[in-house]
Amino acid sequence: MKYEIIGRKEEIKKLDEIFASREAEFVAIYGRRRVGKTYLVHQYFNARSCFFFEVTGLKNGALQTQLELFTRTVEEAFHKGKITLVKPKRWLDALKLLTDHLRDLPKNKTIVLFFDELPWLATHKSGILEAIDYYWNTQWSKNPMIKLIVCGSAASWMLEKVIYAKGGLYNRMTARIHLLPFTLQEAQDYLKYRGIQLNEAQVLELYMVMGGIPHYLKAVSRGLSAAQNINKICFEPEGLLLDEFDQLFASLFDRFEAHLEIIQALAQARYGLSRDELLKKIQQSSSGGTFKERLLELEAAGFITSFIPYGNTSKGTYYRIIDEYTLFYLNWVRKVRGKLLRDNANYWESKSQSQAWKSWAGYAYEAVCFKHIRQVCRTLGIEAISKEIGSWRYIPSSEESKTGTQVDLLLDRVDGVINICEIKHYNKKFTIDKSYANQLKYKMETFHEQVKTRKQLFLTMITVHGLVQNEYAKELVTGEITLKDLFK
Repeated sequence: MKYEIIGRKEEIKKLDEIFASREAEFVAIYGRRRVGKTYLVHQYFNARSCFFFEVTGLKNGALQTQLELFTRTVEEAFHKGKITLVKPKRWLDALKLLTDHLRDLPKNKTIVLFFDELPWLATHKSGILEAIDYYWNTQWSKNPMIKLIVCGSAASWMLEKVIYAKGGLYNRMTARIHLLPFTLQEAQDYLKYRGIQLNEAQVLELYMVMGGIPHYLKAVSRGLSAAQNINKICFEPEGLLLDEFDQLFASLFDRFEAHLEIIQALAQARYGLSRDELLKKIQQSSSGGTFKERLLELEAAGFITSFIPYGNTSKGTYYRIIDEYTLFYLNWVRKVRGKLLRDNANYWESKSQSQAWKSWAGYAYEAVCFKHIRQVCRTLGIEAISKEIGSWRYIPSSEESKTGTQVDLLLDRVDGVINICEIKHYNKKFTIDKSYANQLKYKMETFHEQVKTRKQLFLTMITVHGLVQNEYAKELVTGEITLKDLFK
């Protein structure tokens, strides 16, 4: 099979600029584990004429082991493994060894130095960051043919130690790429590239379980439905995602048990938790800097997001899980992981028809819509209009006789309009009946009353297969978005 790059148009454009640059470039690539960072670098530069040198960090590898592997890489890259070099004792000497060999390359040859999983290379007191800083400043930055690329899955480490470094690497970056999971359309394109033809609804079902993570989508088998694939990948003993969760967190965080505690607390809160609410539910993390750092680490790694609810005058920050696989695992896989039997071949196919899944799917679809805001705004024709994106909840006090309500998604626009978006996951065209129409009217009236806005409110329905155009839909709905629109 000929490997290609699926999607990643903006990243390829950035890499084109870097490759064509007449100056030395220092690039940082970061993103969630399994999102395809190494694959992108390999496929892009393998298709171009350049000298490509790659060294990869070893998880929990001692300094001398990392230096040994580095030396063997230099031997292979420059001498085809026919010459044995003396192993350096420190990174300054190791990068000198590399730099000396670079001088023997043709002057007009583009040189790509790729340090993959840099956080793993940077063992305690290893000195590699100081060594990279020294050789970038004194040697590599003076050679316009050199393109230095550092990469890491520990996104918070990359942000702190490299991109926003306050020490030696401060302001050294010339470019950075934050690689995000595939969109729905990119996920479908990737599956098609692998010979798997699934319609939008089937791709959505997979996406709500594993998100747009290429490594997870790679496990999808041809000829099986989404439900069959989920059963095979998530619930069978040899399934890729049955035990991925523990490995995922252990590979990213040193004291991952504390991070898990935060994640598990958030998994129980559909609309998220405030910082104070979260602190009350956990035990291992203190209220000091450590707790704040763990939240930042989880957010940088793409597992959670922070937000301030629309109209929240106290400006308190809330947190919620946005990683599809994490949410699915904690709600569905973890509970039965130890009980699954080899002959339980149809476990998920039956569960996927249950009312519990249908209710949960509604929540998961909301999360997918939030990740496809660009497509939502493009469909509404407001992509170029400045707006605030958020959600809203009304919880009446004990003295009030009113009923609480919430807005799944709202778009507060500078042109005097607020789109109130109602998101519904349904396996056929959705019908607004009289009862639901009254709920929608109450929601719009309550929002207007509580927020005290003078802006025009437009009700937008986001469904999977569209709306039945009855009298209530025609009366209330001013904008309609379907799953097909999210694939645009």
